Amino acid sequence: MANIDLRPWREERRKARQSQFVTVLAGFAVAAAAVGWYWNQTIQEQINFQNTRNSYLEGRIQELDSKIQEIQTLRQQREQLIERMNVIQSLQGDRPLIVHVFEELVNATPEGVFFLNLTSTGNTITVAAQADKTVSISDFLRNLDTSPWFDTAFMMGMESIKDGQEVIGHKFNLRVNRVNPLAVEEGQP
Repeated sequence: MANIDLRPWREERRKARQSQFVTVLAGFAVAAAAVGWYWNQTIQEQINFQNTRNSYLEGRIQELDSKIQEIQTLRQQREQLIERMNVIQSLQGDRPLIVHVFEELVNATPEGVFFLNLTSTGNTITVAAQADKTVSISDFLRNLDTSPWFDTAFMMGMESIKDGQEVIGHKFNLRVNRVNPLAVEEGQP
């Protein structure tokens, strides 16, 4: 009986293993918490970095949007200026044209034809006139058709003026298109 050990060595070993297990478990828990905290900090840092980049890009996009808006307004102003310049050039170019048109109207009007009303809309001239004979009206239409300053003379209506049973004249309306032969010679429409 000399080798019998009565000490509670199994319980001490169990307690030692259990405290070792708790220590290792606590170490793993601390290590896991540290890794989790590090991972969270890394992700948060990346999110902050990306948010900073996004805010920078949004600022640049707003700057570019304002520049694009400014460019669009400048283009609209440019188009308006070009339209104004074209109108002014058109008016400057048409100024002598009116003189030619009136001169050609005088030359094309035969004796016995009197104008009552003359209106011009764009390139269309509308004439309300009175003639003493139908031959004068035919001559007037023929003269307008042969003129290089007019095109497509069209009689819109004619009405006889009577004094009792006798016809003393004719009122008529016609429409004619104005043409610029100088522009046609230069190749402009």
